[in-house]
Amino acid sequence: MFQERFSGDRWEALQAKGAHVQRPLWASTSTKNPAYPDLLYVDNLIGPHTVNTLPDATIEAFEDHGTVRCTVDAGVDEARQTLDALADHGIDMADVARVLEEEGVSAFVKSYDELLQALEDKANAGPGGKP
Repeated sequence: MFQERFSGDRWEALQAKGAHVQRPLWASTSTKNPAYPDLLYVDNLIGPHTVNTLPDATIEAFEDHGTVRCTVDAGVDEARQTLDALADHGIDMADVARVLEEEGVSAFVKSYDELLQALEDKANAGPGGKP
């Protein structure tokens, strides 16, 4: 879909008027499950016009044993077939996506609120960190 939106006559006309590619942002791509490869979500999301935010440990792992190559568009047809097959097993991917989005936004809101509280606490602390 990304390649379709940012190519062709329509895109070229928009680009001629100053439009810029809206780059996909892959956020929080460290592997949380220790049973998975440590670079599972990094190695498979490499491509042009993309941004990936990585914690320091994941950057170090990638520097140690990651591979720089375009992977984001590999296996797209197979991935579509897999997603289609999930419905045959009663898995509603629209619902899965909705739940993940809600949980993800909630987690980011919590982190943001914690950051604001920490900054407010620091701002209210007197010299030496005392109120």
